[in-house]
Amino acid sequence: MESDCRIPVACCRPRVLVLHALFWGLVSLRVFGAALLSDDRTSAPKAHIAPCWLLEDFVVTAECAQCNAFQTRSWSACEATGYVERINCTLTNRDEYKSCRSAVMEEHLFWKFEAAMLALMTLFGVLVVVRQRSLDRLASEKVRRQIESI
Repeated sequence: MESDCRIPVACCRPRVLVLHALFWGLVSLRVFGAALLSDDRTSAPKAHIAPCWLLEDFVVTAECAQCNAFQTRSWSACEATGYVERINCTLTNRDEYKSCRSAVMEEHLFWKFEAAMLALMTLFGVLVVVRQRSLDRLASEKVRRQIESI
């Protein structure tokens, strides 16, 4: 039985197509989800003055620390990472708060990433074993049919 389809038969199966659609749907949800959930869609643009630490040199006066509940709601510096450090701009001698990334937060994100990669490795390892067993079964069946036809 020959087919005019240039795509392998395994790619035409509905189960494979559903898995592909699910995979790419999850990827696109992860990539575009942040854009859909962002608060940047406000109609009126905000007048924003650049912080002094973008324009001049600064000295860190208080190390990176986690924001409390009040700071998270009221300080714009806490919105990005949930951590903030106090800095002193050298030219204007002005104290400001700047968002920062904590070592604890980075370690937590690293282990979450490692866990996700371990889960994906396990999932795809199981899929490879299942697929290989399926192909072995088909090959055995084909050999059995060929022997029976002799």
